[in-house]
Amino acid sequence: METKNLLNETSQTELSSAKYFRISGIQTETFWIIEKVLDGDTIIVKEEFGSESKEIRLYGLDAPEVHFSRKMREDEAKSHIPASLLKEMGLLSLEYVLQIAPPGTRVTLLTECKNQLDFWLRQLAYVILPSGECLNELLIENGWAKASNSYYCSLLPNYQNINTLARTQKKGIYGFVDQF
Repeated sequence: METKNLLNETSQTELSSAKYFRISGIQTETFWIIEKVLDGDTIIVKEEFGSESKEIRLYGLDAPEVHFSRKMREDEAKSHIPASLLKEMGLLSLEYVLQIAPPGTRVTLLTECKNQLDFWLRQLAYVILPSGECLNELLIENGWAKASNSYYCSLLPNYQNINTLARTQKKGIYGFVDQF
């Protein structure tokens, strides 16, 4: 019985990550390692067999900031949540990423050809973990980031549905607030 459940779980994981590889015009980069987690939606990766490092902004989501900044002031005005609470929620999001994708984790980066960089010229990507799960999706599914069209991606409608479910189930940050 346990073997059957394990096979079903594996199949679901493979099916859920397969959709990322089927995105039209997707570029796949393998052999990257997480060097540093900056916050709930940004990481620094380095080549496993080279010397290049780059900053990666996760597609389709936004996590609260971990430092007081211009963006935090904007988020505070939009959400009516005090900056100090937003920062605490940002630190919780950061902690979640550090638990499931700590520095040293080998990842695959998937970038849509039509939308490769953000405003700050950071590469946008879906980050596929060794388990085959997508970090972007896990953050939204577990309520540690919200779906956002700030950095459009092909799977945004799917992310919005997942976000609604996380909010309804009061997962992650939604256990503290109704929106952020």
